[in-house]
Amino acid sequence: MPAQKEKAILVGLDVRQTTPGSTALPTTTEESLEELQVLAESAGAEIVSRHLQSRETPVAATLIGSGKLTEIAQEAEALQADVVLFDRDLTTTQLRNLEKALPCKVLDRTQLILDIFAHRARTREGQLQVELAQLNYLLPRLTGRGIAMSRLGGGIGTRGPGETQLETDRRRIARRVRKIELDLERVRRHRGVQRHQRQAVPLATVALVGYTNAGKSSLFNRLTGSSVLTDARMFATLDPTVRHLTLPSRRRALLSDTVGFIRNLPTTLVKAFRATLEEVAEASLLLHVVDVTSPWAAEHTAHVMEVLREIGSAETQEILVLNKVDLLPDAPDTPEIQALARRLVASANPAANPSAAGEPRVVAVSAAQGTGLDKLLALIDQLLPVDAITMELFEFPISAGAERHLLHEHGRVLEEHWREDHCLVRAEVPASLKRRLREFVKPNSQVLL
Repeated sequence: MPAQKEKAILVGLDVRQTTPGSTALPTTTEESLEELQVLAESAGAEIVSRHLQSRETPVAATLIGSGKLTEIAQEAEALQADVVLFDRDLTTTQLRNLEKALPCKVLDRTQLILDIFAHRARTREGQLQVELAQLNYLLPRLTGRGIAMSRLGGGIGTRGPGETQLETDRRRIARRVRKIELDLERVRRHRGVQRHQRQAVPLATVALVGYTNAGKSSLFNRLTGSSVLTDARMFATLDPTVRHLTLPSRRRALLSDTVGFIRNLPTTLVKAFRATLEEVAEASLLLHVVDVTSPWAAEHTAHVMEVLREIGSAETQEILVLNKVDLLPDAPDTPEIQALARRLVASANPAANPSAAGEPRVVAVSAAQGTGLDKLLALIDQLLPVDAITMELFEFPISAGAERHLLHEHGRVLEEHWREDHCLVRAEVPASLKRRLREFVKPNSQVLL
């Protein structure tokens, strides 16, 4: 029997007063509230009501006005709502006051995203990252009951008010944060070793980036033949996944699937999911996946490019992959696709000179139906650093098992023959692999017997 969904009421605040000189990316409160609804449904909630209040400034004590708060409290009681979700981050004071005024749980946008991440994380690293983000968010928001929660000790030197429950909780959380940070550092060192091993045979890395639910994992599966979880819900993929990608020239590259971006992604999560962002920063080429069916495709593109600038990947080569074209009423031709790409890029960086930027590299695909993937692979092949393929003959002594395995892993073995104390292998290899195994290369004039 499926678990009963929690009834949720959504609350948004439209602040009419704008801050002079603000560089915030364009968005609308209604659009943000729509996204909050998708997030809530992804977390398993049933939306029973939505409220959007417009004010000149937020109320310091409760975010929204007292009249609107009374209305929501009465509605929550009448509808037997389980949670009220606010489309903003709440301060400690606001959270405490709202919990007193409302007859159910109160969560803000960050808490909701953290809850989704906690539910979706599968690997040990992902779970540690989420817990660290939750604790860092919780620590400044702890509230205690002062002397009422004091603990008195027994014996000489332990009399007095003792330690409040709040102090105990803070100390316990701080200890747990330090423990998680140490565990994560060990995991990251292990990931660094894996990355170093990959870079020893310098295969180019291609990273998928994009707004959450743009279809990155579906495209990843199509390109690599993998079975990474695909789901219409937000943040279905959290843990970085790397697979081999075979290009039309028979070169091999590494394709990395990453966590989806979202506007107002909590800073604690950006820091916690450093491992995923490292894959983006190390990539030679980015595939920026955009859902062309979304009415907010331009805003989503702008937010992704803003995050790329923040992590230092703005200068990395990029292909704009317009996904889900099969859902458009008419299949767009190339001029229309180029025009759409120019609009998306212009909206993401309005200060740039469109004529100086030139035509954006863009490919229209359908990850669901597999259309357009041949063009995408050809463009990836064209843009990645050239790693010429040559046919070589290798002679491995018995002790060079690791090097022979490297050849099988990253080259195309055509023949292999064992002798008494060595193995002869003819294979097609990229130049980078040949350099790595140069001490085992024999003159090509030799023929395997």
